[in-house]
Amino acid sequence: MALPVLFVHGSRTSRTMWRAQLEAMDRAGIEARAVDLPGHGRRIGEPFTLDGAVTTVARAVDDLGGRALVVGLSLGGYVGIEHRARCPEQVAGLVAASCCTVPGSPLRGAWRVAADRIEKLPDNGAAINQALVDRTLPAAGIVDIGAGGFALTAMTAILDEVGTSDPLTALAGTDSPVWFVNGRWDHFRLGEREFVAAARAGGASAQLVVIPGAKHLVSLDRPVAFNRAVLEAYGEVVAEERRA
Repeated sequence: MALPVLFVHGSRTSRTMWRAQLEAMDRAGIEARAVDLPGHGRRIGEPFTLDGAVTTVARAVDDLGGRALVVGLSLGGYVGIEHRARCPEQVAGLVAASCCTVPGSPLRGAWRVAADRIEKLPDNGAAINQALVDRTLPAAGIVDIGAGGFALTAMTAILDEVGTSDPLTALAGTDSPVWFVNGRWDHFRLGEREFVAAARAGGASAQLVVIPGAKHLVSLDRPVAFNRAVLEAYGEVVAEERRA
């Protein structure tokens, strides 16, 4: 059975943000799926927890045959790192995009204060969110990211839950290959060298891919370049699995 790919979305978005990637996988003849994490997409209204997010990924991989290349962006990248540590047998490889800042950094407190204030606005920050989307993404990305709705009240829970995680220790806990894919102008790439070093400390092959011109939402901002990075990672994983 061919290796499948599972896509895990970022905070406040949903599985629909991966439309361009799912289409690219389909053209390449690769089975692929995208999930909604707790509190997002079709699951808006459920409480977000890190345990629940990891369970969502684990169940989806089981549904795909028990082993996959996992691709996560931002929140999805942190969830992917945690899932890789907890369920190493399920992960043939991990593409972790836009998640190279330690969640427990001093900035987390400021982000949480801002998120709490925005969520308490009359529209829960819908206008601010839409303005940011409209200013930072191309037309196709705007459609895809909004198609599944926005989880406007999930951010404080995400910061609380993911803020307790330790991705550097998690990365060093197992040896499946990891690709860190960041946009050149992403504010979350500050610790990328530490993340690569942590993965290598666990015996993994770890590569850093920086996509020129891209910002934080790299898969939506530069979908062709991002798809190429995922397909290259997929090819390397499949080749290694065949050798093994």
